[in-house]
Amino acid sequence: MGYKVVVAGATGNVGREMLNILAERQFPVDEIAVLASRRSLGTEVSFGDKTLKTQDLATFDFTGWDMALFAIGSDATKEYAPKAAKAGCVVIDNSSLYRYDPDVPLIVPECNADAIHGYSKKNIIANPNCSTAQMVVALKPLHDRAKIKRVVVSTYQSVSGAGKDGMDELWDQTKSIYNPTSEVPPKTFQTQIAFNVIPQIDVFMEDGSTKEEWKMVVETKKIVDASIKVTATCVRVPVFVGHAEAVNIEFEEHLDEDEARDILREAPGIMVLDKREPGGYATPIDCVGDYATYVSRIRQDSTIDNGLNLWIVSDNLRKGAALNAVQIAELLGQKVLKKG
Repeated sequence: MGYKVVVAGATGNVGREMLNILAERQFPVDEIAVLASRRSLGTEVSFGDKTLKTQDLATFDFTGWDMALFAIGSDATKEYAPKAAKAGCVVIDNSSLYRYDPDVPLIVPECNADAIHGYSKKNIIANPNCSTAQMVVALKPLHDRAKIKRVVVSTYQSVSGAGKDGMDELWDQTKSIYNPTSEVPPKTFQTQIAFNVIPQIDVFMEDGSTKEEWKMVVETKKIVDASIKVTATCVRVPVFVGHAEAVNIEFEEHLDEDEARDILREAPGIMVLDKREPGGYATPIDCVGDYATYVSRIRQDSTIDNGLNLWIVSDNLRKGAALNAVQIAELLGQKVLKKG
């Protein structure tokens, strides 16, 4: 016996990936509904070998459905997630709306699977920010061994993190560089993204950090350990898909780089690619379409007593969003609903 599953926001980048991954992982689906806003009503999307037509999110009745994967942004989620939850459908939300709610579990299954039982307070589970998700998968097994005190992370985040509009803007601006008569001014980003990097993702906060940087701090604490100190600098780069992160970690006790490499090789969701030779590391283009979070450049930091440096790369549309949501759905089925 399988589940009745809803995918809301099925025409967007993340929604389409959710459908692809549900099919790839042979999630036990008895019935599936794909929802979109009225302007996308009737748009066809693929689910395995099937073609589905989107239904209207605004009028959909969630009664009798087991779970809904939401990829519709915070404003729409604020309106429709409570309706779905009240109807008895468990919402797995990809927006930032519920991530910091103490009554809503924020889950990366490789890190804090037991938190799934907290879903019943609101019938909602939150999916973390894409940059946080890939980082904590690597942090958690190391934290379990040597307890992390502090993390300093610099991100190199692809334009797909800003949705289809971000990808289109990079494509159009790149073409315009070679055709000066067709200038493409920035709309999605603060300045030109083609052949450039932008040290701002989301809005600025009072302390000078951006909201993306703040998200990484508070989400890491909620998922892994509230005692970890985190500081982040988040940068948008002209890459279509795949986020990369340079991570410096300070531990309470010494952790040798060879032991760290062995721990990460055994950790769920991690692929270690770490050869000290040209090309012996992962780059964003290597991870596109893959489930794994890649870890490379594992080395001691000689400037502190117990430090390591890592390079972490992952497909942000997958582990950073759609894959993690499907993994949460799998976890919900295995530990709570138990129908599949």
